[in-house]
Amino acid sequence: MKWMENDLRVNNEKFTVIGLELFYSKQKVADILASVDERVRTILRYHLFFDFAFMTGAYPGIASLCMMAGKRINSFQLKEVLYAFAALQLLAWIADILENLWLLKWIEQPSIGDEFTWYHMVVVIKWILALSGVVTGVFFMIRKKQNL
Repeated sequence: MKWMENDLRVNNEKFTVIGLELFYSKQKVADILASVDERVRTILRYHLFFDFAFMTGAYPGIASLCMMAGKRINSFQLKEVLYAFAALQLLAWIADILENLWLLKWIEQPSIGDEFTWYHMVVVIKWILALSGVVTGVFFMIRKKQNL
């Protein structure tokens, strides 16, 4: 939700949700979430709630893209790969839900325990599965229908 990101500031410095997801250290995430004022905390919560709604279209959409791409090729093995990417979007969706639940928990109580390593692993899995599904699906959708 890009329109909200300009309001994500702590101590007059901008931070990003993608930074919270992938790039910031455990200490930086804890410091940010402990230091945000109530207005920014509310905006961050809204961002995560909107993300829950966005998920309901994103992951089924990626799965559908992979399944449609699978219908365009004749190779049984490639169809299986595309259908596997489609099925894996359920895992990506679950990972995204877990990610948001962790962030919502930490917004309320910014003491982050040992789960931060798991959190990062879940986020990376989500991104790998989702982006792999999109790239693979788009690749086979834009290719000319062939007897692969």
